Amino acid sequence: MGKLIYASVTELARAIRAKDVSSEEVVTAYLTRISDINPKINAVVQLTSDMALEQARKADDVLAQDGPTGPLHGVPMTIKDSFDTAGVITSWGTPGRAGYVPDRDATVVARLKAAGAILLGKSNTSEFTLTHETDNPVYGRTNNPYNLDRTPGGSSGGSAAIVTSGGSPFDIGSDTGGSIRNPAHFCGLAGIKPTSGRVSRTGHAVPPGGLLDWLMQVGPLTRYVEDLILILPLIAGPDNLDPFIAPVPLNDPKTVILSKLRGTFYTDNGLQTPIPEIVDAVNKAVVALSSAGIQFEMKKPPGIEETLEIFLTLFSGWASGASVRLLLEKAGTAEEKTSLANYLTTKTASPDEFVRLIDHWGRFRARSLSFFEDYDLIIAPVNAYAAISHGMFGDLYRGFSYAMTYNLTGWPAVTVRVGTSQDKLPIGVQIIARPWCEDVALAVAQHLEQSFGGWQQPIL
Repeated sequence: MGKLIYASVTELARAIRAKDVSSEEVVTAYLTRISDINPKINAVVQLTSDMALEQARKADDVLAQDGPTGPLHGVPMTIKDSFDTAGVITSWGTPGRAGYVPDRDATVVARLKAAGAILLGKSNTSEFTLTHETDNPVYGRTNNPYNLDRTPGGSSGGSAAIVTSGGSPFDIGSDTGGSIRNPAHFCGLAGIKPTSGRVSRTGHAVPPGGLLDWLMQVGPLTRYVEDLILILPLIAGPDNLDPFIAPVPLNDPKTVILSKLRGTFYTDNGLQTPIPEIVDAVNKAVVALSSAGIQFEMKKPPGIEETLEIFLTLFSGWASGASVRLLLEKAGTAEEKTSLANYLTTKTASPDEFVRLIDHWGRFRARSLSFFEDYDLIIAPVNAYAAISHGMFGDLYRGFSYAMTYNLTGWPAVTVRVGTSQDKLPIGVQIIARPWCEDVALAVAQHLEQSFGGWQQPIL
């Protein structure tokens, strides 16, 4: 079973197409692994065993008669519970939707199914995806497979925990302030936050539009970078429902010539100095990439020390009492049952404060983009810490600012594992590229994965 559950998505798809293994065998292997591991980590909150096995048998029959239906024919997946799934409970982690069954898939789910993927179940998230700890009033807390006393991060912590432990080959997360990249870092995975406007958010707990629209992107979490490269094109592009998605072509990472790239890096953003192992990981990544011919300068974008001021003011301006009450109202969640009670007392910015905030954010983005004119990529920490203890985000929130910067800019960023902490926890680095240049970030991430080994199996 180990060979199947730890194979890449790319390998599984190839093996199923070649009839070296059946989809039913693959799905059965993953369901068995979920039953073994989930009681410890609480990552999968809805399991669709019967449906998945039925679809796997149909996939095998179709393959025998007509050939594969798509590049993911017969490959299983889990999906973060912030995305609607037709016929399967989608709670968004909030009590008012604890039994809610959508009649329509979110766009990303529909596209993956059209590519042949089979849903194993839903992975845990924080309530409405609004916190960095994967815990909610419906399903409770998810634990990190590398250390059950640590968090896998949030809000895509259930996604990261089940993929890294071999319970799913891939999952789809959403990232508003690091919610793909931090879980990937904490759990030793590969994950990508695409460029703002790349992937539809239709059918997500926090819908397209509004103040958070630029901040939130959707992307896959996998054990291997090659699977990010496979999956991203399948979910990208306009759906005529999310009005903020642009029809920009995705370039192939295989065409990227590393020796022609210019990069910059930094190990301290001026807000929180990382632990020594993370500083070391960034430096080692730069050495490995320099050996591949990339020219580097040690230089950080100007003004990134303003990240927390802008992000937290922006986020609190959106997540005011009025905004969260609207989410609760739409979900049918009573205020006394939400885990977001602290948001309900958040003061809404005055019109003058709001105008100044948007002006500040615009100048921040313009200054950052001007800096990038001389470079193709940035290497930086994902977080100042490896996986933190449950409940510690409030004390250590400054360390999460490394990811928030690139939600503010909207640039693509990939996380890949390059090291291990003294506590035997994974350490990733963040590869940031210019807008719409996911191919560069992915090519660089793949080189780092080859240099350092990437994902490693947690021992439970």
